[in-house]
Amino acid sequence: MNESQSIGSDYNIDTVAVHAGRPDRTPDGPINPPIVLSSTMHAGGQYGYGREWNETLAALEETIGALEGGYSSVYSSGMAAANAAFDLVPMGGVIVASSHSYAAVGTRLEELAASGRIVLRHADVTNADEIIKQINGDDQSADLVWFESPTNPLLEICDIRAAAHAAHAVGALLAIDNTFMTPARQQPLTLGADIVMHSVTKGLSGHADLLMGALATRDADLHKKFINRRVLLGAVPSAFDAFLALRGIRTLSVRIDRGEENARILVARLAEHPAVTKVYYPGLAGHPNADIHAEQSSGPGLMISFLVGNSSADADKVCESTLLAANATSLGGVETLLERRRRWTHENVEVPENLIRLSVGIENVEDLWADLNQALNKLK
Repeated sequence: MNESQSIGSDYNIDTVAVHAGRPDRTPDGPINPPIVLSSTMHAGGQYGYGREWNETLAALEETIGALEGGYSSVYSSGMAAANAAFDLVPMGGVIVASSHSYAAVGTRLEELAASGRIVLRHADVTNADEIIKQINGDDQSADLVWFESPTNPLLEICDIRAAAHAAHAVGALLAIDNTFMTPARQQPLTLGADIVMHSVTKGLSGHADLLMGALATRDADLHKKFINRRVLLGAVPSAFDAFLALRGIRTLSVRIDRGEENARILVARLAEHPAVTKVYYPGLAGHPNADIHAEQSSGPGLMISFLVGNSSADADKVCESTLLAANATSLGGVETLLERRRRWTHENVEVPENLIRLSVGIENVEDLWADLNQALNKLK
């Protein structure tokens, strides 16, 4: 493994986030990697063209690889990263996915299945017996298992070790979407996963100013295949976006710590508010598989989902009434965002119409609660 990956084995994750992917220390040399704005390179080296390699992208890949404990490859969006992984499944192969996947991933998998490109089976990620059943199949076992833990937006928890064991028993690969947790809270490769996916757009970069995805794996041959998918599919992020993502990662641990601290406080208060009928959060004692999450992750994270009132109109009213929290999609940034997830026509129909997903930022928690409280009180 490269130097940045060795940093990951020697230091804690918050130190790795700050120091991985830095240039060599030379007199008058830069502390930060440069933004290399060139699509082509002089002949005679290993690469030659920007789809294959770029110095700024390489620094980011070293850093994400060090954080996840493997090799990483970056793409122009989270969906581009997901599709690079799906592209490796053979024609007619089986993908087992979370029953409640991120909406765009779910839509893409349904599209692939409808065209005959793959066979798609769903599993409740909280149910170990169902996971095994869907992976084994009646006449064809899985090639790829694609799970989220926690899931988006219901925050369901998968036992990653158990899922890896079930997948490997039939020769399948386990991929975990780690976007909600980030490596600051969860490292699926150490739990047996073969692939980790990130929407770098979100918690990793943390500032809502770029689109990017990433895949990480400990398998060098698989990593080469992922890079080849980027080369052939052309899903290359810009050097400037890679620079922004790397800058965002430097504050990963402090952002996640603060957002999670705020989330814990807000969860307790939301649970007591008369307009809130249910709260989904891995840090709640009654949350399904909360014990498993506590064992495989170092914290519950900064994502909360909750039900308000009795209708979509009630949830819309709350989202439209906040003054600090923005009524907007995406998550993981320094700013607090909330949205009614079923406003999207492609969202899973099993997600309640009155569910609000809340991405907690780093603002003062009393200001955040005052904002949410006044919005919720409008339902009285």
